Amino acid sequence: MIEGARWRRWVFFYIPLGVFVVVLLFPFYWMMVTSVRPDSELYRPWMAPNYTPFWTLHPTLEHIQHLLAETMFSTWMWNTLFISTVATIISVFCGLLAGYALSRLNFPFAGSLGTGIFITYLVPQTLLFIPLSDIIRNFRLGDTPWALILTYPTFLIPFCTWLLMGYFKAIPRELEECARIDGATRWKAMVYIVFPVAVPGIMSAAIFAFTLSWNEFIYALVFLSSPAEKTVPVGVTSELIRGDVFFWGQLMAGALLGSIPVAIIYSFFVEYYVAGLTGSVKG
Repeated sequence: MIEGARWRRWVFFYIPLGVFVVVLLFPFYWMMVTSVRPDSELYRPWMAPNYTPFWTLHPTLEHIQHLLAETMFSTWMWNTLFISTVATIISVFCGLLAGYALSRLNFPFAGSLGTGIFITYLVPQTLLFIPLSDIIRNFRLGDTPWALILTYPTFLIPFCTWLLMGYFKAIPRELEECARIDGATRWKAMVYIVFPVAVPGIMSAAIFAFTLSWNEFIYALVFLSSPAEKTVPVGVTSELIRGDVFFWGQLMAGALLGSIPVAIIYSFFVEYYVAGLTGSVKG
């Protein structure tokens, strides 16, 4: 029985998990190897003798140095960080109030309104950028960070609202009712009782919103044109691909460095992220 259980554990758990981890981490490994591979190996034919596709014998930092010195990568990183942070704050704040109202307050069509808000999140961005571009042009916000800061909440707020609605529904109403009985107003009960309990859900919504803002491509490509105003996804792909020439070393270095902030955020707040999703699913 023990041998059979061990065999099943290997077949149904360890081996599938190992395959999943390898497939998940291989793109990051490939980006890292390509970032430090010299051009003499990078553009060598696959059938050439002594070719090692999965590692390099002569690592170099010239691609990273070129990316940081010859391009505006540091400016793109700052633009992406600023836009993602401000858009996340706006979206989480609005989603926090909307999610609380839809889950706690009794008013007509609350459920239908919540469903409608989530349905707006499912509308493809490729359809929304056409009317949004007309709005941005009328307000003369084109080629500025505010063009993205004001458009990103159009898909971030519905998602944050839906996620926080589910988490608020998982919080017992008795906590808030006890505070109301003790004389607290609804606003104080919301701020001092419900919101502190909902910190995992709030952090989960913030992580999702920040990640979506950081990786967004369509709006950033349409609304930003100056190299100094571009974000990392647009700047790396537009400035390091010229015609049919791909600067693979710099491209992979930019992709690798651009993914580090999101990886750091997930590593530090993974417990809040899992707890927020669990509470939302239960709700």
